[in-house]
Formats: sequence, structure tokens, C-alpha cells
Amino acid sequence: MVSVDRFLLTDNCSLNPRPNNITAIKIFMKALILSGGKGTRLRPLTYTGAKQLVPVANKPILWYGIEAIAKAGITDIGIIISPETGEEIKTITGNGEKFGIQITYILQSEPLGLAHAVKTAADFLQDSPFVMYLGDNLIQDHLEQFLAHFQAKSLDSLILLRRVSNPSAFGVATVNDQGKVLALVEKPEHPPSNLALVGLYFFAPTIHQAIANIEPSARGELEITDAIQYLISHDYRVESLQLKGWWLDTGKKDDLLAANQIILDTLVEKNIQGTVDDQSKISGRVTIGPHSQIINSVIRGPVAIGPNCHLENCFIGPYSSIAEGVKIRDADLEHSVVLQGASIVAIQQRIVDSVIGKNAKIFPAPRRPQALRFLIGNDSQVELIGPSSYPQD
Repeated sequence: MVSVDRFLLTDNCSLNPRPNNITAIKIFMKALILSGGKGTRLRPLTYTGAKQLVPVANKPILWYGIEAIAKAGITDIGIIISPETGEEIKTITGNGEKFGIQITYILQSEPLGLAHAVKTAADFLQDSPFVMYLGDNLIQDHLEQFLAHFQAKSLDSLILLRRVSNPSAFGVATVNDQGKVLALVEKPEHPPSNLALVGLYFFAPTIHQAIANIEPSARGELEITDAIQYLISHDYRVESLQLKGWWLDTGKKDDLLAANQIILDTLVEKNIQGTVDDQSKISGRVTIGPHSQIINSVIRGPVAIGPNCHLENCFIGPYSSIAEGVKIRDADLEHSVVLQGASIVAIQQRIVDSVIGKNAKIFPAPRRPQALRFLIGNDSQVELIGPSSYPQD
């Protein structure tokens, strides 16, 4: 059962100005962004929200993909959503007006594979060529160069590859010297190469025929690698290009922090809209949102601080992103991501390499505890660092 919400912007609609660097050129091509799944690797954050909405440099991960696609001139975007998080994604991302594009939301009732997502979106895609983008991936390279190659060569599929140290965790390609794809295999025990498939694919409408002719894999999913292999085996034109810039899959905490660091390094400029008192010191590239207050604190960039924050008697070190409405008092923090509405008060040790969820509260016990008490959700991790710590098995 497929449920589709369509938002169409008519010729007479008044659109917001396009984001910086968004091109006005329109391409006869659609885009499909996958934003479903359960986000198990980012639990407990994703028990109550979509992994694609976790912010990197105070912007949802999903939005970077939307902006990259819009910049390439593609204005008709379908977003695959799940029953668990679809409404949240629709509410926060909207109808596409803020990006200068139109968005169609497509419900995938179960996460049954990337090829199943394409099959689910068949009514939206129709006979249009399209780019498929995994919504929790971040890619530095511009899409325009790949789109131009795909169109100039009249390909049935163009896949993007990156050399990795652990190819068994990915779909893996074998290619010749000209970039023609000879074979694909999903998460092989004995990888034939170290060329991993990146979360970005270009397809002609022939991919629908390929998907119709494959069976679910051993894990019960329709694999996009099997569909592309069908194209290869039936002499369709499938080529590859290798990424030159960085590629980040933000599915795990450490990957999320790495992405936050790279985006802050790349995009953040000094922009102070809040208030900073005379006792505070701001150095480096720091952005502070409207109505935020910095009192008797040191902020060392690159750092992104959202609107309506209150930071007092604290140190905020490099590569930290602090979302809207966060309160930090008498605490030090660096290389961390703090989500909307969180509160950190009177913590003696510096907080590092951490992701702190929405409306979370961190505060000290009234006295030094003789015992530890926890309320910990499924798949959570607790790391105790101190003289009494023991190495993990």
C-alpha cells in the first residue's frame, strides 16, 4: 500500500529566495531521497525522531541532500518516508518552498531495500530519469558533474564509488580502466575490490524493468545492487565515477561528529546575531543565532550556536554545534553536538565527543554518589571515564 502526499507549487506561487548558490537552471529529471529506515545505529536518539533530521552544524542532515539536488537544477523531488518518522519529516522539511523546489512524500510501509523504495516510488518517478540519494549521506562533490556525465553518455545507470578500508560493509563494484562496471556484490565476505558504492545513484527508466526481474535477497530485501547487476548482465550501459571529495555516512555517533567537524570547517563563518557580554571572549569562526546570550564564557571556533540559547560561565571548544534553545551553565564542552532544548548545568568534567539529544538534561547529583543509578534505553551506550574505569572486554 503506497500513500503519497503531493505538494505542487503553481506558476503564481511566491517562493522564498533560493538558498545561497542554488542555481535557477531546471533539469528534466527527478530525484528520489530515501529518508525512511529505523536508524538503529543512532539509538537512542532515533527512538523518538528520524535519523535524517539529526542536525549537523545545526541543519538537518536531510536538508544538505535537498540543497545539493536543487543546486544541480532538479526541482521535482520525492522523499521516501516511514510510518514511524514520516510526519515529523514532513512537518520540519515542508513542501519544498524554502528550497525553491517541490516535494512529494512517498510512504514506504516497511524498509524492504533500496530497490523496493524505487518500486514504491514508481507512480512518482513514471518514465523520468532520476537521481537517488540516501538521506543520511553527505557528499562534498557537486552533483552537476555527475549529472552531466550521466546525460552526455546516455547511460542506464551511473554509480558513484569510493575506495574504503572495510569494503565488506558496503556494496562493492568491479570496474575496468574506463570506469565501466563489470559486476556488483552486496556486502561480500571476500570483496573483489575496495570500491564501495556511495549513497548516490543515477538511473534511466530501465531500472524499473530490472527491479521487476529480481528476487529478494537472503535478508529479505530487494537490493539495488541486484537491480544494477541485472542491467549489467543484460548489456545495458552502466558506468562509474569515483568521488574526489569526502563522503560521510552519518549513521553512527562517531560519523555524525566527523560530519559535524567537516561541515563546520567548510561552511561556518563568523556571524554574531546574539548578545555577548564584556567578560566573554569569542575567537575563530563562530556563528551565534538571534536572541542567544553569551555571559562570562569563552567560545573558540569553529562553533555553531543556534537562536535562543543561554550560555553562562562555560567554555565551548572547537567543532561544537549547539541547537536552538540550549542552556549551558558552569560547564565545558567541545567536539560535540547538542540538540534542541537540552540543558547542561554544573558539570565539573569537560564534555567531549558527545551527542546530547533533544530536551536532555545533564546535571550533578547533590553529593558524591556511593552508587550509580541508571535508566537506560535499548541499544544505549554508557561510558564511564575515571580512575575506577575498567577496560572493555
